[in-house]
Amino acid sequence: MYIIEIKVNNFNLNDSITSGQIFRYEKEFDNSYTLPLNDRIINIKQEGNLLFVNSNVENNLEKVVISFFDLDTDYNIYNQRLIEMDSSLESIINECKGFKIFKSYKFETIISFIISANNNVSNIKKSVDLLSVKYGEKIIWKNKEYYLFPNSNALKSITLEELKEMKLGFRSKYVYEMIYKVNSCEIDLEKIHEMNTKDAINYLTQYKGIGLKVASCILLFAYSKYDVFPIDTWVKKRMKELYDTDDANEIKKIIEQKYDKYSGIVIQYMYHYKRNKEKKL
Repeated sequence: MYIIEIKVNNFNLNDSITSGQIFRYEKEFDNSYTLPLNDRIINIKQEGNLLFVNSNVENNLEKVVISFFDLDTDYNIYNQRLIEMDSSLESIINECKGFKIFKSYKFETIISFIISANNNVSNIKKSVDLLSVKYGEKIIWKNKEYYLFPNSNALKSITLEELKEMKLGFRSKYVYEMIYKVNSCEIDLEKIHEMNTKDAINYLTQYKGIGLKVASCILLFAYSKYDVFPIDTWVKKRMKELYDTDDANEIKKIIEQKYDKYSGIVIQYMYHYKRNKEKKL
């Protein structure tokens, strides 16, 4: 079994991987996680400041892991800047130390978050798993079957009826149209990198099935645009406590004015703190 060790600083694997950025992972009995990363399956475990990683594909494994988990970005810089901007964030940031925003794969992220609209995590995972099992590449590793998420080319001949079998409900037609538009090059996923956030949001939301929240998730998790942010129930609860408002437009205005290009990081901290940390204190 091929294993590499990666030394990390200010990274919490468990908090980051279970934060809702991705939907396909399995927690193992030894507290490691097994998940697909584009062209391979990895198993990853954290012990202190070391990550232990093994995979069915050895080539560039360390580079792939560092890139996906954003391990070469120093969040201490972000955190210090945020505390300077708003000292009231210090307690939240201290509780969220080690949380990172991944650099997820574009096509998989877009399809997954279209599926996520008005949906729960369990159903999202089932649908994404069904797509992967039927149309993704099968990997046999450690005597188990795994499936990679299919790329756009693997889905180019899929029908609307076949998508409905993936338990997508009303989202089937949106996923179908997105697959067609990506394959026909009507949508250029790489071009989004070059856009400012406002243009990128306008670009994405012109397509059916992508509203502001879904577009924000796509841009934050797949394009590292940290000045954009989704607003969900947990964030509204936290903002109600801090600013006595749970109105999405008011929240957006407050966050953008206070935190500017770090807004997405702040919102992820608030979401993570309210959902996972506060109740343990």
